[in-house]
Amino acid sequence: MSSVQELLATAAELPADTAADASLLLAHSLGKDRSWLYAWPEYRLDSAQLECYQSLLQRRLRGEPLAYLTGCKEFWSLQLRVTPDTLIPRPETELLVETALALQVKAAQPQVLDLGTGSGAIALALASERPQWRLTATDASRNALRLAEENAQRHRIDNIRFACSHWFQELEAGMGYHLILSNPPYVAEDDPHLLEDGLPYEPIAALTAGADGLRDLCTIIRSAPGFLQPDGWLLVEHGMDQGARMRQLFNKAGFQRIETRQDLQRRDRITLGCYSR
Repeated sequence: MSSVQELLATAAELPADTAADASLLLAHSLGKDRSWLYAWPEYRLDSAQLECYQSLLQRRLRGEPLAYLTGCKEFWSLQLRVTPDTLIPRPETELLVETALALQVKAAQPQVLDLGTGSGAIALALASERPQWRLTATDASRNALRLAEENAQRHRIDNIRFACSHWFQELEAGMGYHLILSNPPYVAEDDPHLLEDGLPYEPIAALTAGADGLRDLCTIIRSAPGFLQPDGWLLVEHGMDQGARMRQLFNKAGFQRIETRQDLQRRDRITLGCYSR
């Protein structure tokens, strides 16, 4: 049977992106972390371990995302379980969390709503940093909600209530949230990027929103005032070419102190606004 050292040497000859992931897949196949591989390079895999590794590596070569192969993804220093029922959390979404944490929310126990929670990444990050916050995390997918609840239990986070709802449909108007956040679908249905970077493996309903990608963002921005406390905030993630349109929609919905912020690549990434009745 092949040794760890031999397999790592072979993987080094693969395309750069796959070569970097091969050691993670090998460690996952062995139930170890990556540092273990370099501590035990002479270890020889048994037939089941080798078959598992080779199968995962072939799937990665075909473009399947690493997170779906290993079943986990780190977000905000939290290891989250992910499945093809949810989007893979992206580093740029951490800007949404950073911005929310920096807001001056005037309440002892702020009520916070995370719309379209998916794996629970945003809600869990906020809840872990602000245990006094009371969060509601919704998703239209019951499979996604089960996964988000599992992630909350895994990290022993208990200040989140999970509810099945398509945006605001199953929520009671006038709930009075101090803060509403969402990373909704915002990609146009015919966007060629949908064929790249593993996106064909991710749930299409969590990626696209109509011909221009704005359908769900429009719904959220238009509906949010009915669910916010006075001086409550709405924060949404969106595409890099949608910032100007977001500011227009926020303004039309009656928001003030509207601002678009950029990610580390200096691309428009989130827009926020405060609603004062």
